[in-house]
Amino acid sequence: MPRPIWNGSIAFGLVNVPVKLFSATSPKDVRFHQLRRSDASRIRQKRVSAADGEEVPYEEIVKGYEIGPDQYVVVEPEELMALDPKATQTIDIEEFVSLDQIDPIYFENAYYLVPDKRAEKAYALLAAAMAETGKVAIAKFVMRTKQYLAAVRPSGHALVLSTMLYADEVVPAASLDGLPDSDDVELSEREMQMAEALIDSLTSDAFEPAKFHDDYRERVLELIDAKAQGHTIVAAPAPETGARVVDLMAALEASVKAAKERRAGADGQGDVDAASPPAASGSRGRRAAAKKAPPVVEEPVAEEEAKPARTRRRKTA
Repeated sequence: MPRPIWNGSIAFGLVNVPVKLFSATSPKDVRFHQLRRSDASRIRQKRVSAADGEEVPYEEIVKGYEIGPDQYVVVEPEELMALDPKATQTIDIEEFVSLDQIDPIYFENAYYLVPDKRAEKAYALLAAAMAETGKVAIAKFVMRTKQYLAAVRPSGHALVLSTMLYADEVVPAASLDGLPDSDDVELSEREMQMAEALIDSLTSDAFEPAKFHDDYRERVLELIDAKAQGHTIVAAPAPETGARVVDLMAALEASVKAAKERRAGADGQGDVDAASPPAASGSRGRRAAAKKAPPVVEEPVAEEEAKPARTRRRKTA
């Protein structure tokens, strides 16, 4: 059972809606520890001084802000505490905007807001009104001594709070070198038609998150499981990368054709010609090739029983 990480209320005009904050995401990752190769013993990190290499006790460590090479301003914990934002325990709604006015680049972490029992009606009213008007609330709140900018929006029967970056934390695209200027790049009508046709052929009726999987993480876990059971693993050869695309129109036409044939095959409306499939181009082609490569391959062993094609293994002696 998830536990709330914050308790407070949504301040909506003169209305306060008591809520609890729950994490809306649970990122999956494969984490490794550092070990010594010779005996697989764990590597421990130590805090040492750059001046003499001596280990420094935790109670002697202070915070310092670098203002120049090897020049620091030491800031004491009491000085920082005096500057902490006041923990009001409220999510103060500043204004409402349309969701399409917020660039997704500003979003950070997502949380669910769950109402207290006595606040269910006010919570449902706020969620329904926001859904009806198509608005998102922009708010500020304090959590763990840090002030956050946040967007609160309805998602089904729930309100979702997403912490946001401040404007000065986002790198403006105009500051990057190498971005094409629309005045410098000529796009023909035919090229635009083909690009739009490709987008149309790859368009789905709705986003279905369950269709997508972290294939790399799954293969890493398979590898770890195989090695933990004592199997010998031989790395598969790296997939060949496709040739560089030179003819943009030819690549667009081939991509549109391939996408249509894949969709026809998936819908059962036709068979894809396996003898001469269109060449996939760019990163999509490389990703498709990478998915076909098995994560592990069996070492040659005489008279061994057949193993599944995806992961072939043999016991070590």
